[in-house]
Amino acid sequence: MRWLAARGAAGDSGEVAATAADSTDCAPSRSPSPRRLNWREASHSSLIPGTGRGGNCTGRLIDLCAAWGPGAFLPSAHCRRATPGAVRKRLKEVEELSSIPKAHVEQLERARARGLGSRERGLVPRMARQQPPPWVHAAFLLLLLSLGGAIEIPMDLTQPPTITKQSVKDHIVDPRDNILIECEAKGNPAPSFHWTRNSRFFNIAKDPRVSMRRRSGTLVIDFRSGGRPEEYEGEYQCFARNKFGTALSNRIRLQVSKSPLWPKENLDPVVVQEGAPLTLQCNPPPGLPSPVIFWMSSSMEPITQDKRVSQGHNGDLYFSNVMLQDMQTDYSCNARFHFTHTIQQKNPFTLKVLTNHPYNDSSLRNHPDMYSARGVAERTPSFMYPQGTSSSQMVLRGMDLLLECIASGVPTPDIAWYKKGGDLPSDKAKFENFNKALRITNVSEEDSGEYFCLASNKMGSIRHTISVRVKAAPYWLDEPKNLILAPGEDGRLVCRANGNPKPTVQWMVNGEPLQSAPPNPNREVAGDTIIFRDTQISSRAVYQCNTSNEHGYLLANAFVSVLDVPPRMLSPRNQLMRVILYNRTRLDCPFFGSPIPTLRWFKNGQGSNLDGGNYHVYENGSLEIKMIRKEDQGIYTCVATNILGKAENQVRLEVKDPTRIFRMPEDQVAKRGTAVQLECRVKHDPSLRLTVSWLKDDEPLYIGNRMKKEDDSLTIFGVAERDQGSYTCVASTELDQDLAKAYLTVLADQATPTNRLAALPKGRPDRPRDLELTDLAERSVRLTWIPGDDNNSPITDYIVQFEEDQFQPGVWHDHSKFPGSVNSAVLQLSPYVNYQFRVIAINEVGSSHPSLPSERYRTSGAPPESNPSDVKGEGTRKNNMEITWTPMNATSAFGPNLRYIVKWRRRETRETWNNVTVWGSRYVVGQTPVYVPYEIRVQAENDFGKGPEPDTVIGYSGEDYPRAAPTDVKVRVMNSTAIGLQWNRVYSDTVQGQLREYRAYYWRESSLLKNLWVSQKRQQASFSSDRTRGVVGRLFPYSNYKLEMVVVNGRGDGPRSETKEFTTPEGVPSAPRRFRVRQPNLETINLEWDHPEHPNGILTGYTLKYVAFNGTKLGKQIAENFSPNQTKFSVQRSDPVSRYRFTLSARTQVGSGEAVTEESPAPPNEATPTAAYTNNQADIATQGWFIGLMCAIALLVLILLIVCFIKRSRGGKYPVREKKDVPLGPEDPKEEDGSFDYSDEDNKPLQGSQTSLDGTIKQQESDDSLVDYGEGGEGQFNEDGSFIGQYTVKKDKEETEGNESSEATSPVNAIYSLA
Repeated sequence: MRWLAARGAAGDSGEVAATAADSTDCAPSRSPSPRRLNWREASHSSLIPGTGRGGNCTGRLIDLCAAWGPGAFLPSAHCRRATPGAVRKRLKEVEELSSIPKAHVEQLERARARGLGSRERGLVPRMARQQPPPWVHAAFLLLLLSLGGAIEIPMDLTQPPTITKQSVKDHIVDPRDNILIECEAKGNPAPSFHWTRNSRFFNIAKDPRVSMRRRSGTLVIDFRSGGRPEEYEGEYQCFARNKFGTALSNRIRLQVSKSPLWPKENLDPVVVQEGAPLTLQCNPPPGLPSPVIFWMSSSMEPITQDKRVSQGHNGDLYFSNVMLQDMQTDYSCNARFHFTHTIQQKNPFTLKVLTNHPYNDSSLRNHPDMYSARGVAERTPSFMYPQGTSSSQMVLRGMDLLLECIASGVPTPDIAWYKKGGDLPSDKAKFENFNKALRITNVSEEDSGEYFCLASNKMGSIRHTISVRVKAAPYWLDEPKNLILAPGEDGRLVCRANGNPKPTVQWMVNGEPLQSAPPNPNREVAGDTIIFRDTQISSRAVYQCNTSNEHGYLLANAFVSVLDVPPRMLSPRNQLMRVILYNRTRLDCPFFGSPIPTLRWFKNGQGSNLDGGNYHVYENGSLEIKMIRKEDQGIYTCVATNILGKAENQVRLEVKDPTRIFRMPEDQVAKRGTAVQLECRVKHDPSLRLTVSWLKDDEPLYIGNRMKKEDDSLTIFGVAERDQGSYTCVASTELDQDLAKAYLTVLADQATPTNRLAALPKGRPDRPRDLELTDLAERSVRLTWIPGDDNNSPITDYIVQFEEDQFQPGVWHDHSKFPGSVNSAVLQLSPYVNYQFRVIAINEVGSSHPSLPSERYRTSGAPPESNPSDVKGEGTRKNNMEITWTPMNATSAFGPNLRYIVKWRRRETRETWNNVTVWGSRYVVGQTPVYVPYEIRVQAENDFGKGPEPDTVIGYSGEDYPRAAPTDVKVRVMNSTAIGLQWNRVYSDTVQGQLREYRAYYWRESSLLKNLWVSQKRQQASFSSDRTRGVVGRLFPYSNYKLEMVVVNGRGDGPRSETKEFTTPEGVPSAPRRFRVRQPNLETINLEWDHPEHPNGILTGYTLKYVAFNGTKLGKQIAENFSPNQTKFSVQRSDPVSRYRFTLSARTQVGSGEAVTEESPAPPNEATPTAAYTNNQADIATQGWFIGLMCAIALLVLILLIVCFIKRSRGGKYPVREKKDVPLGPEDPKEEDGSFDYSDEDNKPLQGSQTSLDGTIKQQESDDSLVDYGEGGEGQFNEDGSFIGQYTVKKDKEETEGNESSEATSPVNAIYSLA
């Protein structure tokens, strides 16, 4: 009925479809079905026709002139008689897909320290461990889908049309080209085509510009003779029809690409204060599709973007804060349009930055506090985009979610992203635009929720919350598939889709709504399913399922074909497949028939059907051999059978030995001019042709005159510096290959050889390889492996792991551990376990990847030697008992069909044992009395016998609620917060289970204080089952309480006892609330407080104790008592230096309660000094040496002032300078002959200076110096040296104030002139 064809030899990591050769290249005919080959194994497999003409290329399933090798198409030897065109084609393929491309070799050897030789191997064919190209993974996925995918009918059989190619739903075209709307379909007879435009018939014959391609429905609209493409915009749909039905394409929306011009505008300069935020808006013209936006200067230099300046998703350019350096360029927004390949540039923005620091000093850019250095005020962050504190965003399922937060502030804020109630999806989330944007790819429903961005700098932080809603266009849950039935068979078409909102489903038949189609008694529509019963030939048609919501639609075609066809084989007969030992291989047998045939496999024409163990048969009939062994070689026959007949085909399987490099090249250090030999000895299958080649630095090695290449070595004569590098030996056959690499270091003549390995980085070891099982015994096996490269760190340990395929297939367990010097070990095994082993190497850096698994070894069976553990019997209901245990694992099962014999009987009744056989890990015994003890036994059994006699375990049936409550409950009040309880035990028969505890429930009914609200929440206290008295504490004083007691077993609480009431006496109050100490001035301290939260009685007043302290010195403690209504008090300070410590407590008649302590604030003139420092300062001031020092300093200052006065009283003429008419520069006051002074006409008193406590003199801003006026160079002297010029004051254009005269020179200048 169905063609469920697997299409080639496959491996566990992917298959690749190798297309058949052109008939003119290699063979006179072409196979109708391509062959799929494993990228890792050989396809590496060659398929030779059964004609015996191994070198002939005719009649083969695939073109073997190019077989997929490890990363390449390798020309195979038996196709050398191909045409020159075929040879050129194959050589081009080899050139484009080199068997060892540089990227792959880099991946092989990346981060590998080069020890004494190293190599990489894949599966046991010893192929290079290369990652396949991405399209290989895609091909593998397609093959997996093909195992249960769409049904294919051979084209020589009649069938309804099927759409095979169509344009995308949103079809945007370039207005400069002709318009092409694709629609292709297949069917038998060949279908005819017609189109609708905007849901109306599109008459192609009436429009001379429109034509349809021959044997196709593709529309071509030609504009070479004129016309406007915009006239043809609209929604198109293609119909493919033959006599068995009509198939529909999607509704194709045709749009013409648009790239409108930017509107002309004159942009004024943008004036902005330095440090302020700025947004330069782009506002690009709307294009179809939307243009790509980027910012450049008018000179086409890109704008440097960083955390401070960046482009938003809307195209605008955001400045978190503007700096003076931003004026150095202009800013132009550019829009690049996809179809026209044009870039349109907006008129540029120019910036004018107002600043308090006009110098654009580049050294300030790296200043640790750049903004303060430039006089820019710091600001807390605020959001530039989006505005406000919250926003919302909707995204469709499967699309990318882009959230953006751009903030201003000084310094530039940092942005962090969070999701409320969870973490960001680490596998899908990535940050963009300097963390200002969060992109979540392939959004799904669980990505909805609230996200928030946090913008922060040292001045503060703000957040913006974005509520994300995920909607969904329709997506398939069950897409309808073609249905092929035999006459009289039943079938169904299912169309299930999901979306948000929930999509609606509409059925059509042959393009018409199903409700308007002629009635069919054999067809029934049930929502998203059409059911067919007793189908006949007349039921053939094409059905369409259209599911849609507001966000989109899906349209699927599925035909119903009724055929009566005996089985037929679809692949060439008598194929030959060559595979490498220990690989995984799939043998295909594509077939077709209706009714659906059954398919069976046989080996060598005899034996039973192959399935199970090392064989696995897929639903489509493909036979997979999980691990090829020598004994698997032979002829395999597949037989397809239905009621109309049978068909068979054969595949001959040959198993080849893998290619191995057993003597690898070693790393070498050689002097320049010497000879070096690199060995590479290979073992391979003698029936395969071996090729050994060399690479240098991962590129093909040119063998020059100084080199000699032999079968097992490479010799380099006269080594030069250019010969240094890595050398890779590549040993390959038609089916597999192996690599080994070494590094050659060339030293200069005088250089001393050093240990190159010591300088190499250490890494994890490479995986062990070539696992081999020997000495096979009933309970042991010897495992041998070859160590991988240790990557310059010695291997310390090996861990051997095992996996079994019965109980936990695919799960690896540690078996044993061996020292790093061992590469062979005897492993102790359990009976009847299908073992598979792998080895992990460990060094000081870490552990290697696990080795490739060994071949499987199954030990013989035996009766179990143990029974399951942790046997329990517990009731889950009052009338049952559940017996549970921990099931035995694969290493303790010891045989097939492991099961458990469960026995039970009531304890001490001497009744016979009940027993049952169970395959799980639990059994429920029903209809049991309440809480009765049982004796339980669980014994393991397999097909080889029973395990040892099990131990007896005591279990109990289910419990019921207790039937009685504790009696004679007595309450004794012990103090204001505790009571004592006493009660009588209940009878054991009333417990109806295991007595867990006695439990008291109590609650505070009210307080004895009026108008005090209390919580009546129930609390509980538990007491062990052997006690009849106890204490309940943590009660509130001065309150009314109620109490009840119950009995508790495993089921729950029993009935409640009589309610007891009791009252707790007064207690001490809790601490006063909100005790506040304020100091409005240096003389007064104000105290305020609130009443206690829990008075625990009638308040009688408050007690305040306070004491003055200065450092470690304490004053006398003073106590004050207040009335219960007073909550304020003021203290007059007697000492303005000392601080005060206050302790306040409330009182009841019982006594004072908990106290609260606060201290008065420190005096305003105290920053951090302590009392000890104050005392030291006072002590120093009274010392004689300190007084003498101060007097000396005062005398020195007086002398300096007198000298200054004398100097200022001298005449106003200046000494003649040696260099006449030379401008007075800033450095002139430093010269011996150029120093000058001047007299002050007004003789103003000395001012502008003050002496600080440390004795230094501070210069005021009004101090003047001639240096400030000498920069202009206009001051001149006459011949006698008198100054005849005027002071020329040059000020910066930004300066608003300056010294208008030379008056009021401070004494500091006089001191400086003396220096």
